Amino acid sequence: MCRSIKTLRPPYTEAVTEEDMRAAALQYVRKISGFRRPAAHNAEAFDRAVEEVTAATENLLDALTVRGAASSARR
Repeated sequence: MCRSIKTLRPPYTEAVTEEDMRAAALQYVRKISGFRRPAAHNAEAFDRAVEEVTAATENLLDALTVRGAASSARR
């Protein structure tokens, strides 16, 4: 998988920003699509995928419960 994607949940990361989630989503979509920068005719689909993966990442992190961690480090 993408070695540059960092773990975004506690205790590995305490304060996760929208920018952190978007960067991870961008790396994921780049890896899956094989495009670092898509051609103009693929840009809309690429950008939409990044937004959807960012939203899914936020939903996942909000739903996770990590034992022994303080409640929701993102809030």
